[in-house]
Amino acid sequence: MTVSTPASEPPITDAQQSDADDTRFAARVRSAVAWRWGAQVAAQIITWTSTFLVVRLLDPTDYGLFAMSQVVVTALAFLNGQSFATSIVQTERIDDRRVGQVFGMLIVANVLLASIQFLFAPFAAAYFDEPIVAELLRVQAVIFLTIPFIAMPSEWLARKLEFRKQGQANMASALVGAMTALFLAWLGWGVWALIYAGLSIFVARAIGLMWAARFWIAPVFNPKGAWDLFTYGGVLTLCQLFWIIQSQSDVVIAGRLLATYDLGLYTQALFLALIVTGRFIPPINEVALAAYSELHRAKKPLGPYFLKTVRLVMMVCTPVYVGLALTSEHVIPVLMGDKWTGLIPIVAGLAAVMPAFALHLICSPVTNAMGRPKVYLFTSIVGAAIFPAMFALLVADGAMGLVHAWWISAPLLCAITLTVTLPRIGVTPFALLRAILPIVIACAAMSLTVLGVEKLVVIDSPFFALLRSASVGATVYAATFWFGYRGIVRETWALLRNPNSHNTGPSLAI
Repeated sequence: MTVSTPASEPPITDAQQSDADDTRFAARVRSAVAWRWGAQVAAQIITWTSTFLVVRLLDPTDYGLFAMSQVVVTALAFLNGQSFATSIVQTERIDDRRVGQVFGMLIVANVLLASIQFLFAPFAAAYFDEPIVAELLRVQAVIFLTIPFIAMPSEWLARKLEFRKQGQANMASALVGAMTALFLAWLGWGVWALIYAGLSIFVARAIGLMWAARFWIAPVFNPKGAWDLFTYGGVLTLCQLFWIIQSQSDVVIAGRLLATYDLGLYTQALFLALIVTGRFIPPINEVALAAYSELHRAKKPLGPYFLKTVRLVMMVCTPVYVGLALTSEHVIPVLMGDKWTGLIPIVAGLAAVMPAFALHLICSPVTNAMGRPKVYLFTSIVGAAIFPAMFALLVADGAMGLVHAWWISAPLLCAITLTVTLPRIGVTPFALLRAILPIVIACAAMSLTVLGVEKLVVIDSPFFALLRSASVGATVYAATFWFGYRGIVRETWALLRNPNSHNTGPSLAI
């Protein structure tokens, strides 16, 4: 079969048409990642700048109270319907009615959740023995009322790989939140600065996304004909339930056993340790799900694309975490001040294990895109069993006990996730090892050099010590790739920059 062309031009073959389609798809994915990830970077820079200024105005106790309230908000959030909204990205059959049915379900679910949180607030305050937690939770109930107006336009844009407008709305909402936090902290509002800053982000994002997506589809409150969407979304919602159990069990368990001050230290250390896994991998996963889904609908194997994604994500996050573990004694005084020096061993310990956690996180989009969310459900159940058990077992050792629980839980969960994921996408453990081995070698070289330089060149100033170690580490990491794996560097750069670089197939991570 050929595509008709003018007589003066040679016919376009099926292979050429396929190459052209791959090129266009790669360009769309690059644009999607550039906007989604780039906007996330910009939004996080805004947020971090605000956070590191606000943290100097607030006390660890404020963050401990905030963490207590967030446990309840996050525990209820798994029912907010975001997973049902995700179903419109993966499904092959879509129309206004089916989208409206998901929208209607989200509205009903989140009105119920807001009511439940408002009524449950006094019981949560009694559990933590902090009366103010009830007031914090009642105000934060408003967050759930914004969720339908965030989730639907966001997933509507994601299905079409249109992340530019989504990114612009997210950056604008981050700016609103940062300004709110700074202003209220400066006025001395304490923990309320954190509460109203978070609320302002949700409200601003809902307004921005609805306008950006021009999402004017009316909600439909009759579920008939959309059970496939609800089934897929229901499995993902169960995954979110087990994720909540896994991710919040540390605060739930430690909240009754550790002092509020110590809990504040741990939660702030975890905030720093989750800089990549909690802030930058989710945007990559959003684009990956949409791209994997489109490839799966086109009947293309996903294994090669998954390996490209793994290599590129790990090339970024692994040196960041290794570097943070090596330099935490300089990072904390520079970013947060001397009163937070208790964070140093906690941050270093958490950072050391985060690459394994990152590798676990980037596995779920590929099997979800294949319409097999039960794989994700299984790994979520495993995580919800391992993490709380380890936290309960080791919390007696304080904040460092929670860190030691991470050391056991994250690598074990990663190994189990890879065991059930790789066979389903046709990837062997050897192929995965070959993809990440250069990263391991480069990070090892970086670590040895930084440790050696820190012993040989002693600098008292935390700022200049951080500058020394970071520059040496980055140089060694880059040099290892340039002189040892120049082919990977060239291929990655070509995929990032050259829209015609399709002979190895489009990558989902660029």
